[in-house]
Amino acid sequence: MEEYQKKTADVLKAQNTSQQGLSSEEVSSRLEKYGYNEIEDKEKIPTWKLFLETFKDPMVIVLLAAAAVQILIGEWVESIIIFLVLLINSVISVVQTRKAESSLEALRDMSAPEAKIMRDGTEKTIAAKELVPGDIVYLEAGDYIPADGRVIESGSLRVNEGMLTGESEAVEKNTEVIAEEAALGDRLNMVYSSSLVVYGRGTFVVTGTGGQTEVGKIADMLSTAEQKETPLQQKLNSFSKKLGVGILILCIAIFAVQAARIWFGDSEANTTTALLNALMFSVAIAVAAIPEALQSIVTIVLSVGTNKMAKQHAIIRKLPAVETLGSTRIICTDKTGTLTQNKMTVTDDFLPFHKNERLPENPDDWGKSEKLLVYIAALCNDSYINQDEQEIGDPTEVALIQFADKHAHSYQELRKKYPREAELPFDSDRKLMSTVHHIDGERLLFVKGGPDVMFHRAGYALLDGEEQPLTDDLLERFEGANEDFSNQALRVLAYGYKRLPENQTEITYEDEKDFVLVGLTAMMDPPREAVYGSIEEAKSAGIRTIMITGDHKTTAQAIGRDIGLMGDNDIAITGRELDKMSDKELEDKLEQISVYARVSPENKIRIVRAWQQKGAVTAMTGDGVNDAPALKQADIGIAMGSGTDVSKDSSAMILTDDNFVSIVNAVQVGRTVFDNIKKAIGYLFAGNLGAIIAILYAVIFNLPNPFTALQLLFINLVNDSLPAIALGVEKSEAGVMKRKPRPVNEGIFAGGTLQTVLTRGILIAAAVIISFYIGLSHSNEMGVAMAFTTLIMSRTLQTFAARSNTQTSVKLGFFSNKYVIGAVVLGFVLYGITLLPFAREVFNIPPEFGLAEWGTATGLAVAGVICMEIAKMFFKKSPKAE
Repeated sequence: MEEYQKKTADVLKAQNTSQQGLSSEEVSSRLEKYGYNEIEDKEKIPTWKLFLETFKDPMVIVLLAAAAVQILIGEWVESIIIFLVLLINSVISVVQTRKAESSLEALRDMSAPEAKIMRDGTEKTIAAKELVPGDIVYLEAGDYIPADGRVIESGSLRVNEGMLTGESEAVEKNTEVIAEEAALGDRLNMVYSSSLVVYGRGTFVVTGTGGQTEVGKIADMLSTAEQKETPLQQKLNSFSKKLGVGILILCIAIFAVQAARIWFGDSEANTTTALLNALMFSVAIAVAAIPEALQSIVTIVLSVGTNKMAKQHAIIRKLPAVETLGSTRIICTDKTGTLTQNKMTVTDDFLPFHKNERLPENPDDWGKSEKLLVYIAALCNDSYINQDEQEIGDPTEVALIQFADKHAHSYQELRKKYPREAELPFDSDRKLMSTVHHIDGERLLFVKGGPDVMFHRAGYALLDGEEQPLTDDLLERFEGANEDFSNQALRVLAYGYKRLPENQTEITYEDEKDFVLVGLTAMMDPPREAVYGSIEEAKSAGIRTIMITGDHKTTAQAIGRDIGLMGDNDIAITGRELDKMSDKELEDKLEQISVYARVSPENKIRIVRAWQQKGAVTAMTGDGVNDAPALKQADIGIAMGSGTDVSKDSSAMILTDDNFVSIVNAVQVGRTVFDNIKKAIGYLFAGNLGAIIAILYAVIFNLPNPFTALQLLFINLVNDSLPAIALGVEKSEAGVMKRKPRPVNEGIFAGGTLQTVLTRGILIAAAVIISFYIGLSHSNEMGVAMAFTTLIMSRTLQTFAARSNTQTSVKLGFFSNKYVIGAVVLGFVLYGITLLPFAREVFNIPPEFGLAEWGTATGLAVAGVICMEIAKMFFKKSPKAE
C-alpha cells in the first residue's frame, strides 16, 4: 500500500516518527542508512576518452587513411585541412556530450537549500540535504518542497507541481486518504521534492529523500536513457565501411593489373619508377574516390538548416536533430501551451432565459441578468493585470476579468466604481468566494463558486431580470447546462447575489445561503488557432500526432477531437490504464491510442520506446522535469522555451514560442535539409563515379592513364566542397510535405538517388572517354589534358543538374540559387589557373592545347549535363523519384 492510501497516523507509524519529530540520534542512524537528501553524481567518462572515441567513427577512419596517403604523396595542405576538420568535429562532440550531462546538475540545482522542521520537539531550520525519512517539515507560501512526503496538516495548501506533471495550475493539498491507485497528479495528500508552494501553509512527514524522490527517479532515468543515432548517421556509418572496403579492393586491383603489365611487358622504362608511379596513381584514385569533404559538408548543410529553423522559432542544440526531424513519423506532444494557448478563456456562458440562453455580444442589449453576471465575475475576483501587462492571480480568475473586458466592461473601471467593502476568501472546504459592494443604492453580496455547491445553497434564480424561487424546473435547467459544459471538458463556475441590510458591516459563512442564482460561465484552455491546420499538414506528411498530457482524460480527449488529432476509431487512455497493459497489449493497441492522460515519466519513456520498436522515428515535446527522460530517449527531444533548464538540457531542439505549429514548420526545414544533403551526396558520388569509370575503361582496354595523380587531387579540391555546399542551401521543392516520412531502414541512395548517381556518373564518364580518344589522336599528353578538362568541367556544370532529381534548372529558376552560380564561376576560375604558362607543365597540359581543344572538351561536358536534365523527365515516372 502506498503512502497516499494510508491514514496519517499509519504513515507516521510506518516511518517510526511522531509530530514531535525525530531525535538527533535517530537522524544520525537514518543518514547512515539512506544517505544525504541529494541527487548523487554519476561517474563521468574522462574527457580524453570521449575525445578518442570520436575517432572510432568509420568515416573518420577512412578520412584519416586518405589524409595519411596524401602526406605520403606530398599533398600536405589538404591533409592538414582534413585533420583540422576532424579535430573541430571531435571538440564539438565532446562539448555537446558534457552539455547533455548538465541536465543532472540542473536537477540538483532545483533542490530546496533549507527546510523548516521539527526535531527533538523543537522547531529549527536545517540544510535540506540533511533531511531523512520520518522528518516533520513545515511549509508556507514561497517554499520549495525539499523532499517527498505525506501531508499531515493543510491550511489551504496549494502547490505548483508543473515541473512533474506538466500542468501549470496549482493543486490544492489535503490530508484525506485516497483508497484507489492514483496517478501522481491525483495524489492530493502528497507533496514532491522541488515543487513550489504558491498559497497557504502545511506540514508533511518525509517519506522519500535523494534518489527515492520522484525527482531522484527522474535523474536515474536520465542517466540510463539511450542516446539514439540519427538515421543519417546510421546510413553514413554503414556506407563508410562499405565504401572503404570497396575503394581498397578497387585500388589494389588497378595496381595489380598495372604492375603485371609493367613487370611482364617489354617496356624499356625503369621498372621501379613505373611501379612507384602505378602505386601513386592507385593511391590518387583512392583519394579521388573518397569524398573527404562529405562529413564537413553534411555539418555545414545542417548548420544552414539550423539557421533556417531559428527563424521558425526552433533553436537546434544538436546538429543531427535537423536531419532527424525530416524523417519523423511520430510527434508525441504535450497539450498545455503547445497545442493550446496555456491561457484559461471563458468560451461559453448560461443564463436561464426563455428565448436566449447566451450572453448577447452587444452590451446595449443587456438586461439586469447579463450585467450582474459580468459584474460578479469581475468584482468577486482577486486577480489583476499589472503595469507590465503581467497577469497576476489564479488563471481561472484572470480569465474572468478578461471576460469582463471583452464585453466592454473594464474590470478596473468596475472596481473603481464599486469598491469591495467586505469579503470571505475562497477556501477548499466551502468552495466559494464572496465579496460585498454597493451597486445602484443596494448593498449586495456577490457569491462565486462551484456549481454543485452553489445549486445546493441558492434559494432563488434570476429569470429575465426578475427574481423567482428556484423551482425544480429551473434547477434542472441549470444542472443540465452544467452537465453539458462538463461533458465538453469545460471548467464551470456559478454566480449569485444576495441583498444585505445597510447596517450589516460584517459577513459570515451563514450569509452564503438563500442567494439568487444568476448564471454560469464555462472556460477552457483553448487550442491555438494555427494548430488545426498544422495537424492536417502533419497528417498529409504522414506524421502521426500523439497527445501525452498530465491533464484529465476527459479534457484531453475533448481537445484531441476538437483539433482533429483523434479519429473516429482512436482511443484515449490514462497512465494507470497503461500501467496495467502488458508490452504485447500496448503493441496491439498502439496504433489506436491518440491521447494519453495523467501520465508519469515512466509512462512517457514507455510510449516513446514502443513507437521506436515499431521502427518509427519519434519526436517528443516537453517542458517539465518529468519530461526530461523521455526527451532524452526520443529520437529528437523538443523542449519548450518556457520550460525548465532540465528539459532544455535533455533536448535536441528548443521551441522559443512553445507552439506546435513551429514543430511542423521545422519538419519541413528538416526534410529540405535531408533532401539537400542527398543532393550533395549525389553530386559528389556521380562525379567520383565518372572518374572511376573512365579510369577502369583505360585499364581494361590497356590505354594510358587518363589523369595524373596531381590532376585527380586538383579536381578533388575544386569540385568536392563549394558546389556541394551550394546545393545545401537549395529551397524546399514543391510537395516536400506531401511525402511520407522516410523508412528508418532506407539507404542514403534510396528515393531515386542511386539511379541519379549512376546516370550522371555514366554520362560524365562517356563525355570524358570521348574527349580522351579525341586527344589521343594527337598525343598521349593531349588525351590526358582533354580528359582532365572534360572531367573538371562536367563535375562543375553538374552542379546545375544536381539541384533537383525531378525538375530542371530552368524550371527551378536558373539564377534562383546564387550560391550555385558562385560555385560554378569559381570552378571555372580555378581551372583557368591550370592553363597559365607556369602551371601547364605542372598539370600536364601541353602548349598546343588551345581554345579549340578547350571548346571541344567543354562542349562534351555541356552535352552530358543537358542529357542529365533530359533524363529527369523519365525519373518523374518512377515511384521512387523524389
